[in-house]
Amino acid sequence: MTEDVSIRVEGGVGRITLTRPSALHALNTPMCAAILKALTEWADDDAVNLVLIDHQEGTRGFCAGGDIRMLAESGAGDASEAREFFATEYRMNVALDEFPKPVLAIMDGVTMGGGVGLSVHGSHRVATERTLFAMPETGIGLFPDVGGGWFLPRLAGELGTWLALTGDRLKGVDVAAARVATHFLPSELVPNLMKQIASADFSVGAAEMLNEILRTLTHSIPVGGFEEHRAVIDKCFAFDTAEEIVEALEADGSDWALAQVKTLRSKSPETIKVALRQLREGRRCKTFRENMQMEYRIGWRKVQSHDFQEGVRAVIVDKDNAPAWSPATIEDVPAEMVDKYFAPLGEDELTF
Repeated sequence: MTEDVSIRVEGGVGRITLTRPSALHALNTPMCAAILKALTEWADDDAVNLVLIDHQEGTRGFCAGGDIRMLAESGAGDASEAREFFATEYRMNVALDEFPKPVLAIMDGVTMGGGVGLSVHGSHRVATERTLFAMPETGIGLFPDVGGGWFLPRLAGELGTWLALTGDRLKGVDVAAARVATHFLPSELVPNLMKQIASADFSVGAAEMLNEILRTLTHSIPVGGFEEHRAVIDKCFAFDTAEEIVEALEADGSDWALAQVKTLRSKSPETIKVALRQLREGRRCKTFRENMQMEYRIGWRKVQSHDFQEGVRAVIVDKDNAPAWSPATIEDVPAEMVDKYFAPLGEDELTF
């Protein structure tokens, strides 16, 4: 057990509350292990009818991601600690995806990276006006993992490709409009939601009961702010190579399209190509487990890559925000450099 997450059962509800406010509730290995253990036990426990995931009341949240500094420090060595984290976190992601009962995540606040993996694979996901969603990994030379290869390509059109490659953010109701969240609720009503859940009987028809509670509290979801750019997103981000995506955006020539080119050019070129292939292969995966095994292959190697080490240095350690990517441009990244991340790991493959 760890003091960074509170796990308990209250009135038939399995409660998982992140309690690491000093790091915006970023996940570490003990947190993931504790959550995985609880989900494994609760799946077959008749006393648990529903799982609720939130963060400590009165703190900023929901979850800012994973322990990036640890991953980089481990990757600079033998990477064993980083690989242990990925294996534990990815098994937790699978446990959430396969959980046989409703899982409600209250995404009230920053929801990035690992925090996305802790929420999007559950059945019910509530965003508030304080929700800030992003998968910003290409900016530090990592990749949009925790199941990004599965859920991002299954968003409407090419929204997932745009979000994965640019690391762009969705705020508030747009998180629900993109279907990253299933419901939208003003944060002032979250305490009311918690009270209703605490007093409800979920022993019979838990999903139906939860749906009814959410129906009475949540607000209708308007058209997303990103919709004005959907035609460009769906057209330009539909290509299977990063070069073609950039060319299409440049050919479009609109201010917004050219801004996307500038953003893409600022990210790790190698990671842009790895992430794009990850999403294309993830779209073809038949099971979530298959996707997570693919992502483990990438993560196993990515933590030791030049661009991840350099990205963490530039953004997190020195904070000069001037990473020296290698190769320096998308066009200079050879196919074999990308291929190596997807090669089988043999005896080191992720197992469940």
